[in-house]
Amino acid sequence: MHSKISEILKEIKSRKNDLLKEYENLKEKYGFAFIKGKIMFNLDRKKENRKLRKSIWDSLFGLRIREVISMPFIYSMIIPALILDIFLFIYQQTAIRLYWIPLVKRSDYIVYDRRFLDYLNFFQKFNCLYCSYVNWLFSYAVEIAWRTEKYWCPIKNSHRVKWWHDWQEYFADYWDPIWFKEEFHNKKCFTKK
Repeated sequence: MHSKISEILKEIKSRKNDLLKEYENLKEKYGFAFIKGKIMFNLDRKKENRKLRKSIWDSLFGLRIREVISMPFIYSMIIPALILDIFLFIYQQTAIRLYWIPLVKRSDYIVYDRRFLDYLNFFQKFNCLYCSYVNWLFSYAVEIAWRTEKYWCPIKNSHRVKWWHDWQEYFADYWDPIWFKEEFHNKKCFTKK
């Protein structure tokens, strides 16, 4: 019943798991470990990292004029981001719960682990906090949207798209109305993840 496209999507998912294992291997290479939710570097690595830290003054006074001009535009995006975050919370607490779709765990998407990097100064860490929040917020929003799409419209596109998501293996082929009928409002796939 399932198409070759669905099989390829499953293979891609498997390769993503291989990629995650490779990220785990980096712990040994770079001398760090996760301890109670914190990233801890070994002492030698910590000392090396601190030597490479740029001073705050060098960061601030080393900015180009175009970077200074762009800052108000970049940082003003926090307002729509916060509004989006609030609306996503409300949406999940209402619509997603009404569909009996598992909620997207915010902590799986909003991650700020760069604060543990000793080679970043305060200014750089602040910028990383901002970028992490906004970029991961969008990923969080997209996951919520994809789960909604899986519930209401689980149909693959008719042509190549730039990006696909993990839920598409549970989407019916564009030309397959029987498969669509099976997947419409089907929540079984949410228990498989």
